[in-house]
Amino acid sequence: MTPPRALRRLPLHLGATLTVIVCLFPVYWMVTTAFKPSRDIQSEDPRLLPQSWTFDHFRRAIDADGFALFWRNSVLVTLGAVLLALVVALGASFAVARLRWRGRRQFLLMVFIAQMAPWESLIIPVYIIARDTDMLDRLPTLTLVYFMMTLPFTIVVLRGFLATIPPELEESAQVDGCTRLGAFRHVAFPLLAPGLMATSLFGYITAWNEFAYANFLIIKQQDHRTLPVWLSSFQNTFGTDWGATMAASTLFALPALAVFLLLQRQVTSGFAAGAVKG
Repeated sequence: MTPPRALRRLPLHLGATLTVIVCLFPVYWMVTTAFKPSRDIQSEDPRLLPQSWTFDHFRRAIDADGFALFWRNSVLVTLGAVLLALVVALGASFAVARLRWRGRRQFLLMVFIAQMAPWESLIIPVYIIARDTDMLDRLPTLTLVYFMMTLPFTIVVLRGFLATIPPELEESAQVDGCTRLGAFRHVAFPLLAPGLMATSLFGYITAWNEFAYANFLIIKQQDHRTLPVWLSSFQNTFGTDWGATMAASTLFALPALAVFLLLQRQVTSGFAAGAVKG
């Protein structure tokens, strides 16, 4: 006798539940620690739920030296990298998906290779280039680096998403008098919203969380550092104040979480379209 469908799927549900718990428990512990009084954090009998709640750790994190400045630096660098990647990748994905030109396959291969390359292995060459061109300790340098890190993925996803839009729609607009660029702008571009949201979120998270390049390229000008670098020195600043450290980490994670929750549906459909179409 064949077991019911719900029973057959039970191991999958249990595995998914276990995976979610393992992935979210460190985040849960970080957030709850940020709200615990210091005496409960250092307790030998830790509890899953705080017995009392406090916002003192968040006040100390916000009042810490450099918090507002480094927050602004991270926002500027992240938004600059995302916007640059979207503009360049939009033109590149259109050329790859809609036009036929010599070297198109080779170009796609190079994009995939760039996407697979570990960016940590390029820190020393990037540092040497930045040093020789007098670009160390500058926020535009970080913006360009993050732009290069997110560009290959953005091209791949937008190209896959653009392939789902029938070219006949643009051809009909051209028959009605639109130029090729006008047809793309009025017909295809509005339909690219999920793909643009997905790639924007990926670029945002990549640039927002990046630590190695921000720590390696900003050496002397401490005021040009970003939040991840500031967060790494937070524990030294406050000694063993784990509550303030966890509060700063929670504040650091909130923007990415908020953006993801706002764009969840568009991001899911964008990633799916970019993954299955070629």
